[in-house]
Amino acid sequence: MNISKTIAFFGAHPDDETFGPGATLASYSLKGAKVYYVCATRGEAGTVDSRYLKEHDTIAELRTAEMACAARALGLTGVLYLGFRDSGMPGSSDNTSPEALMNAPETEVERRVVKAMREIKPDVVITHDPSGGYGHPDHVAVHRAVVKAFVLAGNPEQYPDEGMPFSPRKLYFTVRRKRLLRLMVKLMPLFGQDPKRSGRNGDVDLTCIARTEYPINAEIRISKQAAAMRKVAIDCHHSQGGGRPHTTLLDSIIGLLGRLAGNRDYYMRVYPLPGKKEKDLLYGTG
Repeated sequence: MNISKTIAFFGAHPDDETFGPGATLASYSLKGAKVYYVCATRGEAGTVDSRYLKEHDTIAELRTAEMACAARALGLTGVLYLGFRDSGMPGSSDNTSPEALMNAPETEVERRVVKAMREIKPDVVITHDPSGGYGHPDHVAVHRAVVKAFVLAGNPEQYPDEGMPFSPRKLYFTVRRKRLLRLMVKLMPLFGQDPKRSGRNGDVDLTCIARTEYPINAEIRISKQAAAMRKVAIDCHHSQGGGRPHTTLLDSIIGLLGRLAGNRDYYMRVYPLPGKKEKDLLYGTG
C-alpha cells in the first residue's frame, strides 16, 4: 500500500529516532510514506567507549555515521540536522557551551524548526513529550520549539525568509505506558540497582519519570517487519548501547515483560484535539 503523505519526527540526538518512535517510522516507510528525521544536534556530548572512535575523529562524526546507518535501516527518506550542539545532561560541563542547544535563543531554535517544516512539508509532526522523556534539556528544548513552530510555520508574517508558509495537519508527542516502568522501579532494588541513578551514566531518575503520565490518544501496532527494521537500526547505534545483549537477570526480565506487552508505540495527540483513540497517525489528513 502506497501513501503519498509525509511524516517528520523532530528529536534532539542521533538515536532518539530509533529508541523512540523507530518502529512507527519504519511502519510508515513500508507503506510508502515519506519519513524524515529532523535532528537538533549530532550527539557531541554522548559518552562513547574509545574503541568506537578508531575510525572516527570525533564523537559527532561517529554518531552521524551511526545515524546514517539507522536511517537506512528504518527506510527514512532523509535526515536533516539543525546544527546545534548537544547540551549533555543537567549539571554536566557541556551545559556551559555557548553552542549548546539549551543555551540557544528560543527564537533561533524556532526559526530553524520552521524552516525544516516548510522544506519537508509534513502532514504529521512527532516530537518529544513536555518532560523530554527523561528530563534531558535538549529534548525539552526541541519539544518547546516544535510546539511553537507547528503554529508559526503556516504564518506568512513569521520568518518570511525561511520558505513558503506551510501548516502541518497533526501534532503528536511520543509517550510510553508507565506500568512496566513502575514495575521496573520496584524490581531494581531487589537486584542491587538504584532506580534514582539509572542510565549509562547514572544520571537518570526513573522514579521521577514513572510518576509522569501523559494521555494516550494513538496506539500504533507494529508489524514483525517494522520491528525487525527497528532492531537493525538499534544495532547501528552501537556506541549508545544498541545491539548489546542483556547482561543481567533484571535486563532479561524487563525484556521479557516488554515482549509480552506486545509491539506497540504510543502517542499523545496535541492537534487537532483528540477524539477516540487512533490506530493510524495519518488518519484524517486527507
